[in-house]
Amino acid sequence: MAQDSLSKLEKKLLGRIASANKTFELFGPGDKVMVGVSGGKDSYALMYLLREIQKRVPWQFDIVGVNLDQGHPGFPAHVIENWFLSEGFEYKMLTQNTYKVVLEKVPEGKTYCSLCSRMRRGILYAAAKNMGATKLALGHHRDDLMETLLMNLFYSGQLKSMPPKVYADDGVNVVIRPLAYCAEEDIAEYARIKDFPIIPCNLCGSQDNMKRQDMKALLAKLQSDNPNVKGNMMSAMGNVQATHLLDLALQRGQLRDEQPAVDC
Repeated sequence: MAQDSLSKLEKKLLGRIASANKTFELFGPGDKVMVGVSGGKDSYALMYLLREIQKRVPWQFDIVGVNLDQGHPGFPAHVIENWFLSEGFEYKMLTQNTYKVVLEKVPEGKTYCSLCSRMRRGILYAAAKNMGATKLALGHHRDDLMETLLMNLFYSGQLKSMPPKVYADDGVNVVIRPLAYCAEEDIAEYARIKDFPIIPCNLCGSQDNMKRQDMKALLAKLQSDNPNVKGNMMSAMGNVQATHLLDLALQRGQLRDEQPAVDC
């Protein structure tokens, strides 16, 4: 029964990735996809599922996992490396102490996530270029996209989320989010069944004032009242009625300069 449940869940997740790939052309023949593996459920699942896709498609693409040890005290990088080895993945372990920088730069009581993620992303961009990767795959899922939309709406004054495919700030790297259509609860269940060696982010997770957790709780409450809420939000992100908003540049078809926003 457990194996049957796993097969159904894996098929569902693979279907969601395939749908996102068909819509946004995330990866294809000849690509070298560098997957950022943090030790969380999402990145483990992404790495594993991409290999399952690799087995099924009639064309060749490569996958390499990359973990970045940012110097957090006690971070067990060996757990991730052992998983790479046991699964037979090509991988690279990076080390750069951004933890010290974050503690020095972020005032007490403020969240570390934004600065931490920007520094991490910059290091991964450099690694992708050095390794000749054509795509950098991150493990953000459907719920991340919706939470980011709400955070930018409420706290940054922007209607902005995380696109499934986008050029990085350096204008070279292409960032993809193959799990964009996958529900967090499905990924969590998949990670539980596969028994991935999860490593929590204690630095960020120890902070009580993270707005993302507020957004997660808000979405959970709305979803409990109306089970169509999350589906409607995802549909809305792909169904923008520019004439019914207040952005004159958008209505005139002009490009808008990027403004700082939440994206972590």
